[in-house]
Amino acid sequence: MSVEQALAHRQPLPSPGIGPGIGNEAPVAHVGGLPVSTLSLDALIAKMLVEAPLRRSLEQQPLLVFDANGQGLSMNATDPEFRANLAQADLIHADGQIVVAASRWFGGPPIADRSSTTDMFIDSLKPAADAQVSYYLLGGEEKVNAACAKEILALAPGLQLAGRRNGFWKPEEEDAVIDAINAAAPDVLWVGTGKPREQAFCVRNRDQIKAGWIVTCGGLFNYITGDYPRAPLWMQKSGFEWLHRMATRPKELAWRYITTNPHALWLIWKHRHG
Repeated sequence: MSVEQALAHRQPLPSPGIGPGIGNEAPVAHVGGLPVSTLSLDALIAKMLVEAPLRRSLEQQPLLVFDANGQGLSMNATDPEFRANLAQADLIHADGQIVVAASRWFGGPPIADRSSTTDMFIDSLKPAADAQVSYYLLGGEEKVNAACAKEILALAPGLQLAGRRNGFWKPEEEDAVIDAINAAAPDVLWVGTGKPREQAFCVRNRDQIKAGWIVTCGGLFNYITGDYPRAPLWMQKSGFEWLHRMATRPKELAWRYITTNPHALWLIWKHRHG
């Protein structure tokens, strides 16, 4: 599915201030050892568009927003450093359909729907442009990052793109990366350098970054540019997007899904009572 098709499928967002989760905190569902927000995709976007500019303007500490999918559940159980960083998140949303389904299997609070990071980003573009909420894109190869910036500005005229930078830098260059972000002072910083690097970067630099929300987004920029093809809508909704990804990018993803998906299911069963 192209970005244009995804935008055509989106529904109007709730008005700021009246959507679920705006002005109050939704309960969390405990899935596979992680506390996951039960907010719907639309409510999550509406919350971001209200809170991010407010937090930035008040110079509050940025809100850390991470995601939960099968890979994340598995890494949380096997990688102590990743687990420690994930624990610093203010909000973890359901990027994987398996996480949504699992929230309904054992009687806990159900997650409203899947909030894939790609959908969260795409569906927020035009409302963000209307509300003048500014974005900064950090991650991906230079050509991908630049192409993504060009694409979203064409899709959402008036979008405030505060800045962008590719995801490749040496450790000694990280201060300069932070300085560039702070000079732009975005409402929302999208960090797409992949697990576990993006979570570590966000936690390590949270106190130095001037932004309202910091949202990790993995390979998002590649999906916007079409370098990574998205699955048909029916596969996304039925929880088989991972199969499409594995089929289209077997060298990069086959081993990941073969190993992490069964482990994630075992973790969901192991932690079924919270």
